[in-house]
This record gives sequence, C-alpha cells and structure tokens, in this order.
Amino acid sequence: MATISSAGIGSGLDVASIVSQLMAIERQPKTDLATAATKIQTQISEVGKITSAVSKLRDLSSKLSSSTFWQQTTASSSSTAVAVTSSSSALAANYSVEVQQLASSQSLLAGQTFTSSTAAVGTGTLTLEMGTWGTGQTTFASRAPAATASITIDGTDTVETLRDKINAAGLGVSASILTDASGSRLVMRSKETGEINGFRVSVAGGTGGLTSLGFDPSTGVTGATQKTAAANSKATVDGVGVTSASNTLADVLDGVSMTLTALTTAPVSVKVAGDTETIKKTLQDFATAYTDLAKLISTDTKYDAAAKKAGPLQGDGSIIGMQSRLRSLLSASSTASTAFKTMSDAGFEQQRDGSLTVNATKLDKALANLPQLKALFSNTNLTDVNNDGFGRRFRNIADDLLNTGGALTSRTSGLNDKLQRNQKSQDALEQRLVMTQKRLETQYGALDTKIASLNGLSTYVTQQISQWNKA
Repeated sequence: MATISSAGIGSGLDVASIVSQLMAIERQPKTDLATAATKIQTQISEVGKITSAVSKLRDLSSKLSSSTFWQQTTASSSSTAVAVTSSSSALAANYSVEVQQLASSQSLLAGQTFTSSTAAVGTGTLTLEMGTWGTGQTTFASRAPAATASITIDGTDTVETLRDKINAAGLGVSASILTDASGSRLVMRSKETGEINGFRVSVAGGTGGLTSLGFDPSTGVTGATQKTAAANSKATVDGVGVTSASNTLADVLDGVSMTLTALTTAPVSVKVAGDTETIKKTLQDFATAYTDLAKLISTDTKYDAAAKKAGPLQGDGSIIGMQSRLRSLLSASSTASTAFKTMSDAGFEQQRDGSLTVNATKLDKALANLPQLKALFSNTNLTDVNNDGFGRRFRNIADDLLNTGGALTSRTSGLNDKLQRNQKSQDALEQRLVMTQKRLETQYGALDTKIASLNGLSTYVTQQISQWNKA
C-alpha cells in the first residue's frame, strides 16, 4: 500500500502554509530586534560623523591656541634678483639688499681635444685635491681633513672611462665630456659652489693627452683651462657685507632665507610682515568647522513635524549636552585680551540656527591689532580659566569629548555594546525559532496523517454501506 509522502495530500490541510504563517508570528520579535539593530547602526554612524567633525574643530582650535601659529610671517622682495622666505622666528621689518657677486663652482676644460669620446687618453696617475685658492690663485690651502683622490690611468682608458673613474672617485669633483665639431674634451667641475670647493689637478708619469689635464697655477701648471673659479656670493644687507659659499643666505637674518639669483645695480627692498592672510583663512576655517558640526548635531537631534520623523539622535543626552557646551562657550566672555572681550567683538557671530558666521569688516579690524587677537585665542592662564584664549578653551572641550571616557567615546562604546547585545538576542531567538519550526512541522505532520487515516476510513465505510443497500 502506498504511503502519503507530502503533507496535506491525504488530509487536504495546507500544512506548509499553516506552519509558515505561524512562524511569521513567531519571528516578529526577531524582526523587531533587526529593526532596532538598524537604528543602532545609524546612531553609531551619526556619532562617528559628529566625532570626526569635533576632531576637525579640535585640530583648528589647537592651531589657534598655539603662540607660534600667530608668529607666522610672509616675506616679499622688490626684485627677482633676491628671492626671500620667512618663518615664525622672523621679525617684521624692512631690509635693503645689494648683490655684488654670485657663488660659483670651479670648472676646468682639458687642454687637449680628442678625436672622439672613445679615443685613448694616455697613461699615468691623475690626482685631484680639494681646497681653497688664495688671491690670484698663487697659493692653495688643502682642505682639512684632506680630500684627495688618485686615479690610475692605463693604456686601455678612453675619454669616457676617464670620466667614469673621476665620477666614481667620490670626491667633490664631477666630470663630463664636451663634444663639438672639433672633437671631444673633458670638463671637470666642483660639485658645490663656494671658495672652499676649489680643486687642483696634478699628473704623475703622464703620457698622451693626460698631461693636458693638470691645473695648479700656484706652481705654474696650467694644462687645463679654468672657465669659472670657485667663489662665494657677496652681498650687503642694510649696508653690512655678508658672504656665503652658496647663493642662499640662510643664517644672516633670524627666520629669513634669501636666495641670490642675479647681480643688482640698485638696492632691493625685502619686507617681512605678519602673515595675516594665513591667519585669516584659519580663523574662517574654524568658523566653517564649527558651523558644520552645529548643523550636523541639529539635523541628528531634531524632529521633523511635517514628515513626523525624529532624527537618529533625538533626545540623546550626550549629544545635546555637547551642543549646549559649545553654544555656551561661543557666547562666553574672556579677559584674555584687553581689546576683545568676546568672539563676536572680533567678528565671529553666532546665528539663530546655531551656525557661526564671520563679519569680514570686524575681522579685518581685529587682524590690524594682531597681538590682542592672538591673546583672544591663544592666551594661557593656569589659575583663571576666564583668562584663557578661546582657541585653548575650544580645544579643551574637544579633548574632553574625544578622550577616553569622554562623552563621544563613551556614547560610541555604549552603542556598540548595545548592538552586540542585540545580535546575541537575535542569535538566541533564531535558535529557538528553528526548534519551534521543527515542532510545528512535526505536530501538523502528525495531524495531517491522522486526518488522512480518518478520511480513508470514512471512504471505506461509505463504500460498504452503498454495497449493503444494493444487496
């Protein structure tokens, strides 16, 4: 006798549908947990955005609280003959600069022209020695400690291999080949400019073209021709003569570096002043960062009456408390500056929507009084917080929010813990749902079998009665 292999076939019951509908009811608590998890994840994301915005505000506040930031300077020159840069250690001032001589490196051109760069150069020993030439190159003072290189040249060496051996010697001299219609000549040049980077060349046992490379005017050896001499740059700054081995004057004025590019026929005016443009931009960036944070908090905590929808962080005490602290500080007063009592005095105006705008006229006026504006933001007082600058006070609030145990880090940690508990609850509920489904399938399967059996018996009895009636 065949058996019923699919629930409901013998009984007429839609067992699969019944179990599915019952399980939908059983799964509702897990669905609610999943919906809650999505909300928590959204809250974590929004708190992360706020944390990032506070971090940006802290970075700008930290910059404004630094005294060195307010000492930034900018430098300008009236001529391209003198390029100038300045740092925070420079003092605002005007200087007059004249350039009498540019620094140069020594260069020598070999006395012999070879037929090509692969021509043999002869044999012998070439010695290079670094040092300083005296007046008229009548004397030569070797560098201490000694900087010399002796190079052995044999019959297989060419102009090219001689060049390579000089460059491989590791001395302060480089070699190259100059080729024109007349042939190839070796050029030697000191790698650095300045009088201390002069060099002389001596040849021992030289044969062939190698003898044309010697150069030592102090002893009458001039096989090679000097094209440029090693020389220092020479200039005057406010009438005071200065020299340098290079064309950069980095140590003449505190915090000022000048690069000499050409001789001058008239004084060049160099001006160093406070870099108010950089300071102004940073102050504007601070206002923008505060506004971005304020708008983000407002959006996350508001209730949209028209859409009947609450922001993901509406009623969140940590975020609302942070918002209150920032607004209170923005409207607070300070004794840090004698010229400006509040941030509004310097042009920072809080709007009704919580944003912060900059009054350009007020700010420009404040920048004209840079020492007092600096005090308003960077002043430090260890005994009276009211005497601290606003840059420092905003940075302290941001640190308090972002540090371990701070409102934002604690809120993020709490939400993550909540999400983990939610997931554990979902996992546990899923296990119970699996067991419930198996139980329902077993129960309704048994009911299906029983009803099918009864239906079969009913059919048999009906058939018997029909036979009796016929008889």
